[in-house]
Amino acid sequence: MIVKVCGMRDEDNIRALEKIDIDWMGFIYYEGSPRYVPEDDRFCAAIRVCSKVKVGVFVNEEFAEISRKMLKYRLNCVQLHGDETPELCRQARFAGYTVIKAFSISSEADLLQTEAYEPFADYFLFDTKDKERGGTGKRFDWSILQAYQGNAPFLLSGGIALEHLYELSRFRHTQMAGIDLNSRFELAPAIKDTQKIESFVRQFKR
Repeated sequence: MIVKVCGMRDEDNIRALEKIDIDWMGFIYYEGSPRYVPEDDRFCAAIRVCSKVKVGVFVNEEFAEISRKMLKYRLNCVQLHGDETPELCRQARFAGYTVIKAFSISSEADLLQTEAYEPFADYFLFDTKDKERGGTGKRFDWSILQAYQGNAPFLLSGGIALEHLYELSRFRHTQMAGIDLNSRFELAPAIKDTQKIESFVRQFKR
């Protein structure tokens, strides 16, 4: 089961998190996020040498700019967290990147939009529907996902916290591939509480 920690930026925090048994680390290139990674050489250097699978998170960005940042920061996966088209997903996949397409979920009807993207996405990510683009700390009703019958595996996101371990242990779906952690494990935007994450991961993966 994949554990992705998203919204990283600080070099010391990245290095500390690398020592924990997580699988993927997410870096946000959307200026509207408080976890935005600016174009700064010190951030670039810290991310380029990260030993985890590196996910670049983009919102309604042109493919040329996505490609530029994927190369500059040596990222492995593209996470499209906006209103991107299936064609943009196809371009990213054709370029050789692992593609994660995020969807905001509040009802079963929201799952219907995944169908057009399935041929071009390696994973879906199901997040809480909100006016903000991720990192809201809010959960949605996970039972909605029982209606998902697609073939693409998905990551569960949206307000997951330490107190949800029991519910996660009971949640079952054949296509669930992992979880995405963010704001509920923060000391401040883009600064994660590594001790809390380590405790969570140890219990989640046992």
